[in-house]
Amino acid sequence: MAATERVSSLLPASRAATVSKTSRTMISARGVQKRYGGAGGLLALEDVTLDIAEGEFVSLLGPSGCGKSTFLRCLAGLERPTGGALLLDEAPVNGPPEKLGIAFQRDALLDWFSVLENTLLPADFGGYGRKAYEPRARELLAMVGLKDFADVYPSALSGGMRQRAAICRSLLLQPRLLLMDEPFGALDALTRDQLNVDLHRLWQRQRMTVGFVTHSISEAVFLSTRIVVFSARPGRIAEDIRVDLPDDRKLAVRDTPDFIRYTHHIRSLFEKMGLIHD
Repeated sequence: MAATERVSSLLPASRAATVSKTSRTMISARGVQKRYGGAGGLLALEDVTLDIAEGEFVSLLGPSGCGKSTFLRCLAGLERPTGGALLLDEAPVNGPPEKLGIAFQRDALLDWFSVLENTLLPADFGGYGRKAYEPRARELLAMVGLKDFADVYPSALSGGMRQRAAICRSLLLQPRLLLMDEPFGALDALTRDQLNVDLHRLWQRQRMTVGFVTHSISEAVFLSTRIVVFSARPGRIAEDIRVDLPDDRKLAVRDTPDFIRYTHHIRSLFEKMGLIHD
């Protein structure tokens, strides 16, 4: 079944956002299973089926240990499913794909390199050379407020500034697919809010496909075009929700009736699953 047919919306049909029928399916998962330790071992994912169209921002939301990070690692080609099929551009994912950007909770910046040098590392590793990519690196740093910190070393940066630099690094080579595993989980609330705004602005300009793992309901609603809600382990898709909010999102959108409707609906899902108790 196509992604556009499987995705539910909480808003009236006349207002619901839709993935264009002409949008090309980039990622296709059919009955994906992941088990660790062989037969009888830990079952992390069970029967995960979904399509993701090119250019979507899809958040994977669920409780700790539900398999959402495992699914992300399978998308990145860092792990292989033990069952089902996982396709990228209609080809099996057998390893890290080309044009892939990854960002994790730990920024993994190298303290002996400046912010600019850290941002340029993908060009070094890919053999492209720094000179050709330095203008783009500086442009990305300027977009997230780090223009004046290009020559500063990471040890002098706050946690939020380090994570901004890490995101710029992941976007340097203009990835078609950006996978992010709780990149803001260790940050304070104010910094996290600002990085949500920064990331959404970057996505608007780049329009890469994003897979974003989070535990935060409000973060998922703010950032996403779709939210895939996972059940407790073994992770299954409990609901696939289309998010229809203004493209140019400001933090004030969180006070609107539509935003509150999404957060309440998702919270009620977790209550029904026994994951949230009064």
